[in-house]
Amino acid sequence: MTRRWRIALLGVAGVAAALLLVTVIGVYWLLQPDRFTATLQAQARAAGLELHLASPARPALFPRPALELEGITLNEQNASMPILLAARGRLALPWHTLFGGPTVIARLEIDAPRVDLDALQAWAASLPAANAAHPPQIPRIDTGILISRASVVRGNDILLQNLALETGQLNPGKPFSLDMTGRDASDDPVQLRLLATPRMSGASMLFENIVLHLSHGAGMAADLRGSARWHGAADASADLTGQLDSADSGRYDVALRLTPANARDPLLLALKLDGPANHVDLRLPPLQLASWWSQLGNGGSTTLTMPPGEGHVDAERLDVGGISVEGLSLNIGKDFPAASASTASRPTGSP
Repeated sequence: MTRRWRIALLGVAGVAAALLLVTVIGVYWLLQPDRFTATLQAQARAAGLELHLASPARPALFPRPALELEGITLNEQNASMPILLAARGRLALPWHTLFGGPTVIARLEIDAPRVDLDALQAWAASLPAANAAHPPQIPRIDTGILISRASVVRGNDILLQNLALETGQLNPGKPFSLDMTGRDASDDPVQLRLLATPRMSGASMLFENIVLHLSHGAGMAADLRGSARWHGAADASADLTGQLDSADSGRYDVALRLTPANARDPLLLALKLDGPANHVDLRLPPLQLASWWSQLGNGGSTTLTMPPGEGHVDAERLDVGGISVEGLSLNIGKDFPAASASTASRPTGSP
């Protein structure tokens, strides 16, 4: 190779290196980690949450522009118990967002998150009533969400572990899919698959064409179909029907109906279950029921109270954990509090 060619090749290599350096600097400037971090924290504050990172977000270029998040903590404002702790996360961003377009996440990845159910429930109970001026919005995620090695706990008790969750794109009017696998505290497998089409209708968020499959271990699987609506906080409704197959007791018809909170009643879940030997017809306030259930094992009270709600249960045989009950007939009277939005108290019945 002649000296002239060597000089030309070195010149081309130098120009290419300079262009690459300029590109890296330019993309770093476009990513502006501080700007996106501030945006995420502002969105969290708008939902009554605080987002903290162990270190500032770092930009990444490959395989696509992204922000790397380390040491993620998410908790309710002025609360000490975190709702979520995660080792790391990654936000992939489309190019049009970098060049000043709307803030859109192409893909969200979270590694080893830990979700505390008590803290999540406390935050959900504190949400304000629906606000027509600020209705909920469907976030847009172009290619989906990936969560790996997750766990769900209540205090120090592990409820679900080794969770893996992956979704398809989240875009109004487009079909959305969610697949989750994991293990419960007894190491039995848990699987959930959800298909739905989200869309906005006025100030409400709709979920149409819901197809829900849930299985637990080798002995239980449920398949439900229906629709749901959310207007913010406890203003939610849903209608789902389908079947539940139990290896021990056969097939059951299932109907679930969620009605929104109002001035008289809190958020209510109506459950009907009809099968060969068991019949259930209950109306339960899910938020209060979760609080009642969490208090059973906290050791703070020796008084056993009836669960909130009303209805009846007739079961030829019921297995809960290591306890088996035969010939169970249970009637529950209305004993749940009025909705927080209520301005007048209402007498409650006795269980």
